[in-house]
Amino acid sequence: MTKHNESTRRSAAPTEQQITLRSPAELADALPYLVGFHPDDSVVMAALHGERGRLGGRLRLGIPRTREEWPDVCDQLAETLVTNCEKRGTRPDGIVLFFCQDPAPGESGRAVMERLRPFAQRLRIACGGFEVPVYEALCISDGRFWSYCCPDSRCCPAEGVPMALPGTSAMAATATYAGMRVRGTLKEMEARLAPMTGKTVPGQEHALDAAAGRLVPRVLDGGGSEAVREETMDALRLVLGRFRDTPPLGQPLKSDAHDDTLLSPEEAATIIVGLQDRTTRDQAAEWMEGPDGQAALRIWRALARRCVGSYAEYGAAPLALAGWVAWSVGEGPEARVAFSRALRIDPDYLFAHLLFQACNDGLDPETLRNCLRRERADRAVHAAAHAELERAAADDDASANSRRRRPRPKCGPVTVTRTAPARTSAARTTGPARTTAASRAAGAARAAGSGGTTGPAGPTGPGKTSGAAGKSRARGKDGQRDGLRGTRSPQ
Repeated sequence: MTKHNESTRRSAAPTEQQITLRSPAELADALPYLVGFHPDDSVVMAALHGERGRLGGRLRLGIPRTREEWPDVCDQLAETLVTNCEKRGTRPDGIVLFFCQDPAPGESGRAVMERLRPFAQRLRIACGGFEVPVYEALCISDGRFWSYCCPDSRCCPAEGVPMALPGTSAMAATATYAGMRVRGTLKEMEARLAPMTGKTVPGQEHALDAAAGRLVPRVLDGGGSEAVREETMDALRLVLGRFRDTPPLGQPLKSDAHDDTLLSPEEAATIIVGLQDRTTRDQAAEWMEGPDGQAALRIWRALARRCVGSYAEYGAAPLALAGWVAWSVGEGPEARVAFSRALRIDPDYLFAHLLFQACNDGLDPETLRNCLRRERADRAVHAAAHAELERAAADDDASANSRRRRPRPKCGPVTVTRTAPARTSAARTTGPARTTAASRAAGAARAAGSGGTTGPAGPTGPGKTSGAAGKSRARGKDGQRDGLRGTRSPQ
């Protein structure tokens, strides 16, 4: 192999485990650990920095189906990787390419390699256009790999080199020691989020029809939005407790099948339709950590699988929530897969788009978690204030009713002259009682107001604006109310 392939190294802090890769075989074995899964049917780009080839940013995209797309896709891939590295402060000194695709029926791995050779060459030219050389380009197919760059047949023969068995390479041992893990293949990860198939589909679609017919008119009527939100959140809390009390099984597909039994078609339909409202979706995003986060991630996966038939587009909301929670609990590869599927369904879905960009840019999700925690605390304070206002009003009503039920004196000349002072006395004694109830309510309202202004101004959650000002802008911009699909904006 050529000398510029002698050393690439995984990016690591001085206190972390460092892994040195010295050959195409070691690069091929390292690929699943670089992206967190086996990227079948994908092109992967990895940036290298410095003299020793420290590994930097990575980019993955599905291989385009038609050759006509290759030139434009190659230019966009090269530009995206280089500019993103520059935004982080370091221009790449080199790039490594991986082309992964299983053979079609009757096709060999070598035939896949030759079919993808023009794509690899065009991408190398695109990277060269940004003055960044491609140090290595590997094709992985049918359990073997080929190099498009290395001319040495001793390490890269024409028939390809067999891949090491999973978990047996030095890279696998080092990665396991360093805490890195592979989450299966891309197809397996996407299958966990894909709509279900089989005999249960008609029943679920019928339940979705019924839920949409029951909930959507209430939202469009103008006065039922808040009631629909409460109904959706009540159903979600019930399901969340059920999932939290039922631990997942070890094997992913078996665990998903078991989770599907914990959710009735009617419950799934009510929640799916309700999540088309942005306010409800953002409130549901607050289940993002700890036991609630793990249970919520399973719920969002299960709901994404229930978006079947003509309701496939409703899957953008649960998929984006699955991506958000996966990112929040440290499952970055799954988060990217979920965001990708959400944007494939609805390319204009702003909630998924912004979170996907933040995840790819390497931002810390703790910033968003803090915003959502503050939003949840503010809502709790306002709920307490509202409850105090209702209690104060109930006390005043009870006092008024008590006065109305007080027995009247008998009529008579003397009685008439004595009743006037009695009424005046009653008026004077009930005044302070009313003032006390009002002051209690006002104090609670002031407490709610002070709670709502704590913390920095600005966004308080993914794709959401905080406070009354944010609600005013949401309504004032287009004159429409947040509602279900058909009335909501693509956020």
